[in-house]
Amino acid sequence: MQTVTKCVTLCENILMEKYNQNTYNKLDSYLKEVRSQGRYAFTLDELKNQFQMPYPAIKQKLHRLKLKNEIAVIRQGFYAIIPAEYSKQGILPPYLFIDDLMKSLNKLYYVGLLSAAAMYGAAHQQPMGYTVITENPAPRNIDKLNIVFFPKQTFLQEGIIQQKTAAGYINVSSPERTALDFFDYIHKFGINRITTILQELTEAMKPTNIAKIAKQFSNTAAIQRLGFILENEVGAEKLSDALYKILIERQFFVIPLSPQKEKKGEINSKWKIIINTEIESDLCSFKDIKQKTICTLIEKRSNFFLFQ
Repeated sequence: MQTVTKCVTLCENILMEKYNQNTYNKLDSYLKEVRSQGRYAFTLDELKNQFQMPYPAIKQKLHRLKLKNEIAVIRQGFYAIIPAEYSKQGILPPYLFIDDLMKSLNKLYYVGLLSAAAMYGAAHQQPMGYTVITENPAPRNIDKLNIVFFPKQTFLQEGIIQQKTAAGYINVSSPERTALDFFDYIHKFGINRITTILQELTEAMKPTNIAKIAKQFSNTAAIQRLGFILENEVGAEKLSDALYKILIERQFFVIPLSPQKEKKGEINSKWKIIINTEIESDLCSFKDIKQKTICTLIEKRSNFFLFQ
C-alpha cells in the first residue's frame, strides 16, 4: 500500500513539474510575442485572458521572472519587460511603457511640465522625476520610479501632440501648452523656476499655436502671468502679443505675479499684474541683456569722445 502511495505521489509531482514547465514556456513565448509587437509592458489581466490557468501558477511564474530580472512590477497588475540592454538598471525609462500604463488605467494623459520642456531643449532645469498630467482623479505617484502625476480638472485636448518612441507613441504637451500648464501649477514650481524654463522653451514656441491653445485655456490668471513674463522678462513680444489679443476678449482682474506672496507692489496696467516679487532667473534675463547692451553702447560712446 505504501509503495502505491509513493508511486502516486511521485506521478503527481512529475505531472506538476511538467505543468509548471509548460506554464513557464507558454508565458515565456507570450512575452516574446509582446516584445515582437514593439511593446515593453503587459498586464495581469492580459495573462488571465490569454491563458486558462490558475492565478497561483501565473503568479509563481511572474515571481520567477522578476527574480531573474526579466520583468519589473510598475504597479499592481502592471509589468514591464526588461530587455538585455536595461538588465543592469533593472527598469525601463518611463516613456517606453507610460502609454500602455495609462491605457490600462483608462486615463487620458500627456507627458508635460518639466519632462515635456526637456524634450524641447529647456534642459537647464533638469526634471527630478517623470511628470505626467492626467484627468482628475490622478493615479498615485509611482515613487520608486519617480513618476509624478498631476491632475487636471478640465482636460483640454488642444496642444497635445504624439511623440514617437521605440515602443510606439506617447502623448506630450506642445511647447505652448507646456508653458501655460506651468502657471496652472505655479504653486509647485514657483515664478523664478518657471521663468528660467521659459527663457529656453520660447525658442520652440509659435504665436499662432499659443493663441489657439490660450483661446480654449480656462485659467485666465495663467494667461496673464505668462504674457507678463514673456513680455517683460523673456522679451518674446510676438508671443506675448498673441496672448494679449486673447486676454482682452475676456474679463480679467488684478492678480499678484506670485500667488505665494503678499499682494503688495506696483501694478502693471496692461496685464493687471501686481509685481509683488523680483524675478531671479538662473539664466541671464531679457532685462539684464537689454541693460548690458545699453551700458556697452554708453561705454563705447564715452570712449569715442574721450579720445577725440
